[in-house]
Amino acid sequence: MARLAAPEGDPKRELLGTFLRSLESERRLSPHTRSGYARDIGRLLDEIGDAPLDQVSSHLVRRTVARLHAQGLSGKSLARALSAWRSFFAWLARHRGIGANPCAGIRAPKSAKALPRVLSPDQAALLLDRRPEDEWETRDKAMFELFYSSGLRLAELVRLDLEDAREAVEAAELVVVGKGNKSRRVPVGRKAIEALNAWLAIRPVRARAAERALFTGARGRRVAPRVVQHRLSRWARKLGIAAPVHPHVLRHSFASHLLQSSGDLRAVQDLLGHSSISTTQVYTHLDFQHLAKAYDAAHPRAKRKT
Repeated sequence: MARLAAPEGDPKRELLGTFLRSLESERRLSPHTRSGYARDIGRLLDEIGDAPLDQVSSHLVRRTVARLHAQGLSGKSLARALSAWRSFFAWLARHRGIGANPCAGIRAPKSAKALPRVLSPDQAALLLDRRPEDEWETRDKAMFELFYSSGLRLAELVRLDLEDAREAVEAAELVVVGKGNKSRRVPVGRKAIEALNAWLAIRPVRARAAERALFTGARGRRVAPRVVQHRLSRWARKLGIAAPVHPHVLRHSFASHLLQSSGDLRAVQDLLGHSSISTTQVYTHLDFQHLAKAYDAAHPRAKRKT
């Protein structure tokens, strides 16, 4: 089996750095995704210690998975880590002559699937019908309406430019760039367009002259994801919504409410930008929960005697 070259410093960490740079240049993965790869592969390197990468065996990988699971890492997290490890060893095979992938065929332990948290339609209406009290809340309302109207991810929203807003207002739709640099077209509802127009009327005095971003922060530059998260949480607390509300809750609510109304799983998959329909199917469980509650409340043979 070919031996790895030993660059100066820590050879394995330097190889990891080269691999992460390839994820940016070749696969155009986002900084957030690359950070996840770095964390998961770094965890493997910690576990294997001094063992050379070309001598990592399937047995060692299985032992690492078992140890991390015993430490409390969930099956979902381990599945993500295994995917990162497989990608790393596949890259090593292409660029450093490593042989068989030691992660091939290894599966993470199964864990109970946690259903995504969603708002009820009434909670969504309560959240979004609130009138802004100042200019920044006018911006916030436009952001939150877009999350719920179009099922956007946080990264997709902060990446929007001013020209995207013009398309949204004129055509009632947006082209957004999602995971893996894939683009998709999503509708923009009337309420979201109204909120966008309100923000666009204010934006010229809140954004720097050459700034392309649609949503800007206090310094006139593109708003940071953490600011969006903080503002949404603050907005929900003001309305007395006890459950934590973050951007993905609005995306989940968009998907769940649309599926309840239309029953069209394929359409929801396309609008969310899911590559696999199995990812979208989790919302069918939420839809069943909704129907089950309605059944319990309405069906005469379902009511329990007290």
